[in-house]
Formats: sequence, C-alpha cells, structure tokens
Amino acid sequence: MFSFNMFDHPMPRTFQNRFSTQYRCYSVSMLAGPNDRSDVEKGGKIIMPPSALDQLSRLNITYPMLFKLTNKNSDRMTHCGVLEFVADEGICYLPHWMMQNLLLEEGGLVQVESVNLMVATYSKFQPQSPDFLDITNPKAVLENALRNFACLTTGDVVAINYNEKIYELRVMETKPDKAVSIIECDMNVDFDAPLGYKEPERCYKAPEEPTEEEGDPNTWTEMDMRFRAFTGSGNRLDGKKKGIEPSPVPIDPSDIKRGIPNYEYKVGRITFIRNSRPLPRKTTEDEDSEFIAFSGEGKSLRKKGGRKL
Repeated sequence: MFSFNMFDHPMPRTFQNRFSTQYRCYSVSMLAGPNDRSDVEKGGKIIMPPSALDQLSRLNITYPMLFKLTNKNSDRMTHCGVLEFVADEGICYLPHWMMQNLLLEEGGLVQVESVNLMVATYSKFQPQSPDFLDITNPKAVLENALRNFACLTTGDVVAINYNEKIYELRVMETKPDKAVSIIECDMNVDFDAPLGYKEPERCYKAPEEPTEEEGDPNTWTEMDMRFRAFTGSGNRLDGKKKGIEPSPVPIDPSDIKRGIPNYEYKVGRITFIRNSRPLPRKTTEDEDSEFIAFSGEGKSLRKKGGRKL
C-alpha cells in the first residue's frame, strides 16, 4: 500500500492586509445632498463609498486610516485621511486643492492605497502670497487649520480658510519623512518668506565724495536749512493770528556754534557737556572773607530821639 499525504509540502497562505483600489474622483461641489459639505474643502480628508469601509474592516490595518492617492497618468501623488463613507459606489470626493496637486479633472481615475505614516516632528511652509503676512498670529491660525488634516506631504500646496479668505501654503519640508501623520503629534512649524515677497527698501543714501565745486562737506546746504524748530504758522484758540513767519528762515552758517567734543567718551556711558566752557568765576574780597554769625551791622526800625508811647 502506498500512502500519499498532500499536506507534506503545504502551500504558503497570504493574507491581504492592504487596501488598494481605483475610484473616479470628483470635487465636493459635485456631492449630492441637501447639506453643505464645505468642511471637506477646509481640510485634507476625502469621502469614500460604504464598500470601502466594509473591505477595510476585514483587513488587518492600523488606525487612524491613512491613504496614498496616486494619479498614474501624471505620476503625482499625495496622502490624506478619510472623513466619511457616504459616497456613491466607485466614486470618491476630494478637496479642490488636492485635485489640483494631483492634476486631476472631474471624473478622473485615482489609485487609493492604505498606508502607515510616521508621526511628524517638524514641518516648514511657504505662503504663496505676501497677504499671509497680514495675519497677526500665523502659527496659531495654521495650527487651528491643520486640525482638519490627517497628514502632510512634501511638495503639496495646501489651502487654509481664515476670515473668509483662502491662503495657499506649500509644504517645503517634513520630518522624519517626506510624508508624515499629524494626528496627535507635537510638531515644530517654521515659515519661509512668502512667494513674491520683497524686503522694504531703506531710505538711507550713502554720502558722495565732494567735488571741487561742492567744497567742504561740513558746510551747511539747503537740505540742512529746510527744518527749523518753532517756526511756521499755527492756529490760536482765540482765533487771532500772530505774526509768525509762514516759512522757515534760512539759518546763517555763521550763527551755528559747534559743541566741544568729549575726548573722555567711553562706550556704554552718556555724558552731557555744555556747548561752551564756563568762564572762571571771579571772587571778590567780601566773598573771600570768613563769615561770622551776628557780627555784621544792622539797622533799627526806631528813629533816634523818638518818644515812647
């Protein structure tokens, strides 16, 4: 008799623990229903069909559910979370900024795969317009807006809504990976200079070397004589007008007296000196004499030879 055991070399069994499928994607404005779904546009999460939830519940996946979206026609990809499972079968709804990053049109095919991402520790953003500088506390505004996001991908241009205005920010860098999860994380945030931002020009002009015609640079010019304190015209409370010169009177350079330089100046100290040195005080003989109390001469209020009353 011959025995044959078909389980002597068992075939390896594979368990699928990865969700991967294709959907036709549409923007949220195409979502049918009476309720306004503008909350989808304010974040980084998508709406998937109920069949996706059934399939995900049977798989050995980790939570929170994160997905990688890929447009194979343009070789563009991004990452997102899921908001609800109420879309029609074979359809998913994406925020408009996410469809722009993927170069997707209405009804385009997108590959959706479940992924595991590392928790974010650092991210850097670049505003796409200088208008972002008008926000008083940009970090607080961004922190509040990122609560509607599940993950970030380097290179994406995300859109946040603040004071009924949409601001776009490019994700310049993320750590520890190019795609990270930002759910319940302690993440440091930095900003690059906004796109198109220019430093304000300073009004300082370097002095030019004087020519022979210009003469000594220390002489007063017309520019120096434009402003003179306590000149000009003003309005009195009683309505009367006083004869004040309406325009500044040019200052005669001969009337200007330069101060005495402080040759004992030290960094960190401020000393005040007079414009001219005080003259030595002259003393008289009376000032040099010693003062003795009750030793001077006085005058009496009574007249000599007067009668007593």
